[in-house]
Amino acid sequence: MRRVVHRLRVTTRWGRPQKVSTSGEQRVDFESLRRLKRPRRPSAEACDLCSTELAPTHQHLLDAKSRAVLCSCDACAILFSQTETQTYHRIPRSIRYLSGFGMSDAQWGALNIPIDLAFFTVTGAPLRPVAFYPSPGGAIESLLNLESWDEIVRQNVAVGKMKPEVEALLINRTTVPHEYYLVPIDECYRLVGIIRSQWRGFSGGKEVWQAIAFFFNSLKQRATPIREGSHA
Repeated sequence: MRRVVHRLRVTTRWGRPQKVSTSGEQRVDFESLRRLKRPRRPSAEACDLCSTELAPTHQHLLDAKSRAVLCSCDACAILFSQTETQTYHRIPRSIRYLSGFGMSDAQWGALNIPIDLAFFTVTGAPLRPVAFYPSPGGAIESLLNLESWDEIVRQNVAVGKMKPEVEALLINRTTVPHEYYLVPIDECYRLVGIIRSQWRGFSGGKEVWQAIAFFFNSLKQRATPIREGSHA
């Protein structure tokens, strides 16, 4: 008796048709064909220290010398939990919205910040307070009136307790009411990156201000509100 072998016409990924037998010796792998149509998953980030694949949300470290932010797995981040480490500093992940923050317009003016966005951190050897404001060219350091800064710290307990190098006071006076946050330093660099990459023309353009508004909306949603005074 003559054996009948049914054949299917299958189009290959290069567009050429080929014949594939459905006999026991040669079967169509339909699962493989379906996989060819699936979009590939984007390459995952890797730990900058040990190359372990990272989840979208992961730890960050600050290079003490270059001030560069490094991606890190949990295991490597634990090694640098103490801020006294000279090589890398582990960046915290908590975001705090400072409700009732005390700062007058006169105090802000005395800080000599030319725009209404700035962040303040304690850095260097010896440690000292430093102010930065974002610009189309990156973060620009501004000379800080130490007398005015010390007055602000006395009025706001939490600011005096922020961790050197890895935390910052982020001030947004482009909105009413003004917004004040204690944030990980990488959030400040993220804001700088948004402005640097999306600024157009003299005023920045509509898109960059929409991106800035989205950044602060996201920040506030993730923040823990604390009231200045007895809390730190």
